[in-house]
Amino acid sequence: MGSLLQTVVLASAFLSFATDAGTAGQDAAAPGKFYRVVDGKADARTYDGFRRYHSGCDRCHGPDGVGSTFAPSLVSRLPDIEAFRRAVLNGRADGGSVMKGFADDPNFAPYVDDIYAYLQARADGSLGRGRPGRLQP
Repeated sequence: MGSLLQTVVLASAFLSFATDAGTAGQDAAAPGKFYRVVDGKADARTYDGFRRYHSGCDRCHGPDGVGSTFAPSLVSRLPDIEAFRRAVLNGRADGGSVMKGFADDPNFAPYVDDIYAYLQARADGSLGRGRPGRLQP
């Protein structure tokens, strides 16, 4: 009888965990993540980050953040959010490579976290290359 009770308790716990995990992945971004991607479709912030990235950042950092001869990949070595904000807003000089700051650019400064969300999803492998689908609200 004790074995049956243990089986029922374990099965209940497993089903509860599986249901919560599935719901959490669809309702909100995971802790520490700026993006939410479900079945290859990105939330509004991440999708906007894709658009902003490809309106200017890709010229140096390459399509989809993979890098180029001018600037490094942001997918293979994405810095933490604070370092990313500093680099984008204030600029950065690293040896012979220089990136201007975008703090005064209304097309980028307000959207730094959106761009980061897109790049974080790419770096984590949650989004592939190309334009992502968009989650409906």
